[in-house]
Amino acid sequence: MDLVAQLYVVATPLGNLGDLTPRAREVLAAARAIACEDTRRTWQLLSALGIPRPELFSYRQGNEEGVSRRIVGLVRAGTAVALCSDGGYPGISDPGYRVLRAFAGEGLPWTVLPGPCSVELALLLSGLPTSSYTFKGFPPRKPGALRRWFGEEAAARHTLVGLESPFRIGATLRAALEALGDREAAVCLEMTKAHERVERGTLAALAERFAGPPPKGELTFVIAGANPKFDHSKEDGTDA
Repeated sequence: MDLVAQLYVVATPLGNLGDLTPRAREVLAAARAIACEDTRRTWQLLSALGIPRPELFSYRQGNEEGVSRRIVGLVRAGTAVALCSDGGYPGISDPGYRVLRAFAGEGLPWTVLPGPCSVELALLLSGLPTSSYTFKGFPPRKPGALRRWFGEEAAARHTLVGLESPFRIGATLRAALEALGDREAAVCLEMTKAHERVERGTLAALAERFAGPPPKGELTFVIAGANPKFDHSKEDGTDA
């Protein structure tokens, strides 16, 4: 497969290698250089696919500005460069945005290869409304900022999707309960992997469920919007 000299934004599997698209595999095999979040993780993926090691370098939080310039220079010199993260889309709560802004500013071409994304997977696994949703990435860690982060969404009717560490999910769910009332929600863990599971319930029930030891694996949470149909605050005596 011959690639034109541009940037290829490649979505990679969240866990199950079978989710890598044939087109993504072809691009990773044909690209002369790959910028990735963790070179060790990406090399493991390439090795599993039988792809010889290309020029492989790290593009991560902390070096984005300098490496963005490097990628711009490679494409200008006629090199096809692939960009990927450890899983899902680069640039969606992972490094990637800065290089896309650099390409836009330079008038250089790039394309995006569709593939796995934790946001849409969690939304569909949650059983909550899918017609309108907002993805807000990782919430802040400080308690006051965390409550305000949820408070900004208190009157919005769209479904809310976010990412969180397993070590902080209990506190995050409690903050959501305080700011939003006892809405229906879901916590999706280890999506596409052997131990995938989804915990559904109200925010009060889920906050209690995750109050103990942190769960294993990566997770995404989904919370219903401001719709009485999904708000159980009145049932348990909690004010919304």
